Parts: sequence; C-alpha cells; structure tokens
Amino acid sequence: MFSFKINEDISLELFQQHHKEELYELIDSNRAHLRARLQWVDKRQSPDDLIPIIPIWIRNYADNNGFDAGIRFQGNLVGMIGLHYIDWKTKSTSIGYFLSEQAQGKGIVTSTIIALLNYVFTELELNRVEIQCAVTNSKSIRIPERLGFQKEGVKRDGQWLHDHYEDIVTYSMLAADWTQIGTDS
Repeated sequence: MFSFKINEDISLELFQQHHKEELYELIDSNRAHLRARLQWVDKRQSPDDLIPIIPIWIRNYADNNGFDAGIRFQGNLVGMIGLHYIDWKTKSTSIGYFLSEQAQGKGIVTSTIIALLNYVFTELELNRVEIQCAVTNSKSIRIPERLGFQKEGVKRDGQWLHDHYEDIVTYSMLAADWTQIGTDS
C-alpha cells in the first residue's frame, strides 16, 4: 500500500476500500466548509457513495497516472490531496487538495505540496505542475503564491458551483523554477 511520510506529523496514504467510512466522516463533518468550494460534496451522502470511486483512484496509481491520497496529521485523516491525470507527452500534471476546517493554518498542505513537488520533479521527471483555485478562495490561493508558483491567468466563469459560476485562477510551477527555489522552501 502506498504511504509516504512528509515529516514527523504529516503522511499521505493511498485510499483503500476500508477507508471509506473514515473518509466519509471527514467529508460529512466538514460538509458546509467543503461545499463552499467543491462541487462533488452533495454527491457523497454515505460511505457507500465512495465504493465506486476508490478503485478508480487505486487504478490511477497502479497505471502511473497520479493518485488520490489521504492527508494524515498526527495519525488523523484531515484532508486529501491528488496528483491528477499525468500527461506524459507534455510531462505535466495538476494538484488538487482539501483540508478539514480544524486542520487549517498548520502548514499541512504547504508541507505536503513541497514534498510532492520534489517527487514530481525529481522522481517522475515532470516539467509542469498546475494548481487551480477559485479566485474567492484566498486561503487556497496563498499556497501556490507562497511556494513561488506563477500566476498564469483567470478563467472567467471557469467552474459551476451548485447555483453560480466562479472564476478560476491557474498557477504553474516548472521544473526549472523548482530547481531554483525548491531547496529554499
């Protein structure tokens, strides 16, 4: 099973079927917080709603096509991070993440993304990583900005969220950028 230690307090763990109750509890206990940013929250009404999704995540990892993993802080599941579809022709991918409301402000996602960027650029030898955020999500936007990602632009009405459109900002990091700043992070 995939498990990756970020530091003494933070680790990543690939989801398996036996995690469905724990993941559902994380989603359900943070429903209002997550629903404000994520379209899929309303579709998760029981642990069984995760049964068809988890094998897709496992297959993506097995096919060397990214992963979706739980973020554990001091052993507790506090969020999720995904290395989305890898385009091996352009050597690019994107990162998505969410964190429970209680776990925010501890540097968990920042530390996780730093380790993930090291993996992506050195082990996978990819060239480009994107992070996209709603322009209204200032907490999420601070992460790529803090890590030296370059703001590429805003896609107007880039996401439909329940009953309205949201503008989406795209940030990117290139391998050459990370070589220059990665050791400083």
